[in-house]
Amino acid sequence: MQEKKMNALIIMVTGGQRSGKSVFAEHLALQLSDHPTYLATARVMDKEMEDRVAVHKERRKDVWRNIEAPLYTDVISFKEKEVVLIDCLTLWATNWFFEENEDASKAVSSVKRQIESLLMKDATFIIVTNEVGLGGVSSNNMQRKFADMQGEINQYVASIAEEVYLIVSGIPVKIKG
Repeated sequence: MQEKKMNALIIMVTGGQRSGKSVFAEHLALQLSDHPTYLATARVMDKEMEDRVAVHKERRKDVWRNIEAPLYTDVISFKEKEVVLIDCLTLWATNWFFEENEDASKAVSSVKRQIESLLMKDATFIIVTNEVGLGGVSSNNMQRKFADMQGEINQYVASIAEEVYLIVSGIPVKIKG
């Protein structure tokens, strides 16, 4: 079987919740493009999430092309050399986890398939994700299963990324590239 050629450039931005990942990733995207694309993966299901999304949109203004895709990104067309910020891989994985009826193995496969379709695009993808395992081991079985799944997905993305940044209290630490 012939190996698929990866056309995309992947930059991964990871860290704890509320560490400044999105702001760093947005600044990075704006350094690479005057008009980047923001690919939002969140499903807005309550007022608090709605408020978070509004803050993100206000911060980005009209400079960005905005796309909302909570599951399927393989159907999105991107321009050649487009800079795309995916925010965030953790919410995207969450969506797949529940789409696949909490079957972590199926969710990992689904996320990987979507990422592999992005790799065929001639674009730069800045992928924001959370280090969900940094907070310790949960006593909740579903949370442990999700943390294991997210860890596997993060390791996969880090392995194909040209650059990886860990954000600690708003400070970026380049750990790959």
